[in-house]
Amino acid sequence: MEKQMFNVGKIINTHGIKGEVKVQRITDFDERFQPGQLLYWVNDNKEPKELIVRSHRVHKGFDLLTFEDHPSINDVEKYKNGMLMVTEDAQEELEEHEFYFHEIIGCTVYLHTGEEIGQVKEILTPGANDVWVVKRENQSDLLLPYIEPVVKKVDTEQQTIIIDPIEGLLD
Repeated sequence: MEKQMFNVGKIINTHGIKGEVKVQRITDFDERFQPGQLLYWVNDNKEPKELIVRSHRVHKGFDLLTFEDHPSINDVEKYKNGMLMVTEDAQEELEEHEFYFHEIIGCTVYLHTGEEIGQVKEILTPGANDVWVVKRENQSDLLLPYIEPVVKKVDTEQQTIIIDPIEGLLD
């Protein structure tokens, strides 16, 4: 049986000539990019390729990684536009009120009164708290801050989220 895999980042470009790649992060877990971490590079229908992180630094809001046995730009050029993933067993136990992105994306958001708002289509991690982007019908997307006063209940089994919006949030 194939293991389920989860995105932690997308390689958007190379950086310099020493085998560094620029990664757009799709995870809240810094340890995903620590030296020694095993990641899988996945692109279209190609077999996942194992990569071991050699170094990690943050530069202008992006994660810059190098991999073991990939000392030059020529070694990593082929990885552009591929996804970096971890296997299901690399996932950590989460604290209460913590969720993996894949558990939240696709959930339907309802007001505490029962009215449906829309579906979470992506998660932004701009700073202090995550922002869940909710696709609404015939309206612009709702940027929902994942903060306690707003998000009242998350049920990943039922794929539902109950919110009590602060004033002005739904405008």
